[in-house]
Amino acid sequence: MQVSVEATTSIERRLTITVPAEQVDSAVEKKVNETAKTIRIDGFRPGKVPTKVVKKRYGASIRQDVLGDVIQSSFYEAIQKEDLKPVGMPHIEPEEDTGEGEFIYTAIVEVYPKIVLVDASGVSVERMTSSIEGADVDTMIDVLLSQQTQWTEVLRAAADTDQINIDFEGYLDGEAFDGGAAQGHDLVLGSNSMIPGFEDGILGMEAGQDKDITVTFPKDYNAAELAGKEALFTIKVNTVSEATKPELNDDFFARFNPKEEGEAGFRAEISSNMSREMNQALKSKLKNNLLNAYLELNAFDVPKALVTEELGRLKQQALQQFGGGNEKLDPSMLPDEMFQDQADKRVKIGLLAAEIIQQNEFKADEDKVKALVQEMAQGYQDPQEFIDYYMNNPEQRSQLEGVVLEDQVVEHLLAAASITEVAVDYKTAVEPEGKDVTGDEEGPSEEV
Repeated sequence: MQVSVEATTSIERRLTITVPAEQVDSAVEKKVNETAKTIRIDGFRPGKVPTKVVKKRYGASIRQDVLGDVIQSSFYEAIQKEDLKPVGMPHIEPEEDTGEGEFIYTAIVEVYPKIVLVDASGVSVERMTSSIEGADVDTMIDVLLSQQTQWTEVLRAAADTDQINIDFEGYLDGEAFDGGAAQGHDLVLGSNSMIPGFEDGILGMEAGQDKDITVTFPKDYNAAELAGKEALFTIKVNTVSEATKPELNDDFFARFNPKEEGEAGFRAEISSNMSREMNQALKSKLKNNLLNAYLELNAFDVPKALVTEELGRLKQQALQQFGGGNEKLDPSMLPDEMFQDQADKRVKIGLLAAEIIQQNEFKADEDKVKALVQEMAQGYQDPQEFIDYYMNNPEQRSQLEGVVLEDQVVEHLLAAASITEVAVDYKTAVEPEGKDVTGDEEGPSEEV
């Protein structure tokens, strides 16, 4: 077998593969003999059909089947011979087959990029540090109480912090506009989830009351056709409800399984959970900032096949997060553009980290794997059950080892990079960086 390789780009190879006639003819002859033993043709007993009859009737189709097998086996042999690491499936371009003799075809395939790692001493990033104050715990407890709020209908005018149920419809110049209407919409007054002036116009209304209000959409509103426009909304209040928060008592504390009884034990449990969340967030931010900064120093092309695969994962994750678990939703309905930049970056960082791991011969440290799973287990009611599941399940354990290897890459880069520590408050420490994959804000709410 002869193989010639042409580098069409830094990550694409064009292989011209010539398979000797003897190899093809031998495979065809073998297939013909096998077919002769199993095929049924009128006038011949089963298993006694002459091979020349089989060749005459089915020779062309048998050769095509054989060539499919020849391509598969010879391509694998060729990439081994040329020491290529293909990404994805090759694009095969057979030359016109004469029906006999040698077989020539072209295989175009992407390969992993060659990455020459740049010295990480050129990286400069900030490391956020933070601590949890008593006021942070108080704020978190208020959030937990709000999440357990019970709403009770009342027969009075709506006031700030009340929840109202409304029907509304918006009009521009007397014409209703798309997305400007809702039925049975729950709204907490003072939440500022609607456009400015909308909630203020509802204050003082009672159940069963109708009212028209005029508001102006912000100039930077996310729907360009509404930005800066004045709109009339017709509003009907269906119900007014006031909030009743649970009391801070033993029954409420017990919902969070504190290790110690009473309010002190509850606060200690909340503080511990907040600390774990904060440390994970700070660690994640440092890792992302560090890898992004190092990526900027390393330029290389990425195979389209890997990006396409990552796009599929991101779309699936988006549907799982926003699609309500609807299995009928098709990820392909989401446009690639929504995820393209994120997919490109994730693939590049993955390749960069893999190269660092390979060049430094990193192995997942067993003690760090155990420490990681023990840390993860602290948020579960039965930590040991969680630990046993991850440590005894090969697939889950492999994920743990992958995280540990990522941490070792980060430690390796940190040792060379320039790090500046910046103290931030708890809220800044835990807030997500940037927008989600949709890039949308809640929005006359940012919903219309």
